[in-house]
Amino acid sequence: MKRAVGIIMDPIGSINIKKDSSFAMMLAAQRRGWALWYLQPGDLFLRSSPGADGGLDGDPAPTSEVSARMQPVTVIDNSADYYRLGAAETRPLASLDLVLMRKDPPFDMEYIYCTYLLDLARAAGLLVVNDPQALRDANEKVFAAHFPQCCPPLLVTRSAALLRAFLAEHGDLVLKPLDGMGGRSIFRVRAGDPNTSVIIETLLGEVRDGQGARTCMAQRYLPEIADGDKRVLLIDGEPVPYCLARIPAVGESRGNLAAGARAEVRPLGERERWIAAQVAPALRARGILFAGLDVIGDWLTEVNITSPTCIREIDRDRGTDIAGDLMDALEARLDAR
Repeated sequence: MKRAVGIIMDPIGSINIKKDSSFAMMLAAQRRGWALWYLQPGDLFLRSSPGADGGLDGDPAPTSEVSARMQPVTVIDNSADYYRLGAAETRPLASLDLVLMRKDPPFDMEYIYCTYLLDLARAAGLLVVNDPQALRDANEKVFAAHFPQCCPPLLVTRSAALLRAFLAEHGDLVLKPLDGMGGRSIFRVRAGDPNTSVIIETLLGEVRDGQGARTCMAQRYLPEIADGDKRVLLIDGEPVPYCLARIPAVGESRGNLAAGARAEVRPLGERERWIAAQVAPALRARGILFAGLDVIGDWLTEVNITSPTCIREIDRDRGTDIAGDLMDALEARLDAR
């Protein structure tokens, strides 16, 4: 059956198709003959009407409908010329079969407002991946704490004093904001580091009476980062058999490709499979059909659900079709409806 698939993402003209997992998903959907529609978050809008007589006995009936300005898109696996956009149309979002919500962080209020609209479209019968409520509830940094058996010691706080005490306890920490991506504003700090105060102030913002304006996370530093920050992808709770280890550049402690890390594809080990099994039931229960777990050494550090990446790198190295497997899982969901 031909499906109509919308993808909400950052500007398509700015992506790097060699690394972009959203592009891999578009290619996989297009190979199935599905119609592709391109949207950005600002294209969505809501109109609501109480109907005649305030919806008591009148006609027409009350309505709340989410619509969007969307463009048909064709994608080509060619970095020099990789997409074609058709004429824009305005239509109800629920006229599509499926929407892939792939907007990158920052996870700000505009992102949340977008999930509110997607909630209404979902209530009208649209399959949204990942589930908009889960996108709001499962912060990529904090959600890992639902699985303390998998995580290194961590602290989430706005308190400068608690951060200092945690540093004194563990001696070597990684500090990060709760809404970032790509390694931005991630700091390693060791006991006695003369930059400790400025790092804490940078993450917490203005500190008054010991409390910062923002919340951040501290995790015990894991020296195993030298062997790579492993991205484990899950499709409807099932792990892809290979992970992408992102090995920090010389002089770096961040395993992010955007920060210059080197990528190496590896088979999943026993520990990665165990962590995936611990997390999978919670993902399924929340409607998170595509996720990326970050594992350093034996420890889960993040659960990425907004726009997990690394499909393209693994596929190139191992001949897999991860996005195709995801489309199979989504079609099974649609068929079950």
